Amino acid sequence: MAVGIFDSGLGGLTVWDAVSKRMPEVPLVYLGDNAHAPYGVRDADDIYALTTAGVARLFEAGCDLVILACNTASAAALRRMQEGWVPADKRVLGVFVPLIEALTERHWGDNSPPREVAAKNVALFATPATVASRAFQRELAFRAIGVDVEAQACGGVVDAIEDGDMILAEALVRSHVDALRRKMPHPDAAVLGCTHYPLVEEVFRDALGPDVTVYSQPSLVAASLADYLARHPDKVGAGAEAAFLTTGDPKRVSSRATQFLRREIPFRAA
Repeated sequence: MAVGIFDSGLGGLTVWDAVSKRMPEVPLVYLGDNAHAPYGVRDADDIYALTTAGVARLFEAGCDLVILACNTASAAALRRMQEGWVPADKRVLGVFVPLIEALTERHWGDNSPPREVAAKNVALFATPATVASRAFQRELAFRAIGVDVEAQACGGVVDAIEDGDMILAEALVRSHVDALRRKMPHPDAAVLGCTHYPLVEEVFRDALGPDVTVYSQPSLVAASLADYLARHPDKVGAGAEAAFLTTGDPKRVSSRATQFLRREIPFRAA
């Protein structure tokens, strides 16, 4: 009954943590493509090839449902995968949907015309590839009107987090928030559009100030997944073993993961 969680590296562990706390009875198979991280500076074809390879490995591990806990993969590869690659008996879901649902306060299946929402000025912090895809803006426009989205490509943040250099990560976050504010001085909401960013969420919150509502993905994704599985219990796969897999060096990745989540996370080679 395993569910797969795929990420380009360590960021998806924030989603794994939230899902495991929400649904402790469901075995989770996590795959981090650490050998090829970060995805945010790659082109769309490269991201698609790497993502499909990772998801295929999770299908092999007995996961019929895989969450792309990577905004870059969700933005650059998911639609293409769903249209022509995902087998009929499998499902691959992204992490944009719960964010859009929270921001617009409407269920994804609600196909009524776009309407005004509370947030008018939204700051999007994401990787360069996610920003370039404009996937977030496209999906939001289907459901909301009157929302100004200003995107900030946060180059270097994922690399610093993956390297464990949190001092550099904090400095980069503050620099990117400053750059965003030069374009949008008074955002009323901010979207952390990368699952690595919850690891520095407090820095974002401090730099943005108390008047900005910050939307972070892990808890939103966990709640959305619980609702999905309640409606589609057949999508919990046959796999029964929880695992942490990586395309990188398992010892190094385990050390970083343990540092981030403050508990032992034993990775093995994918």
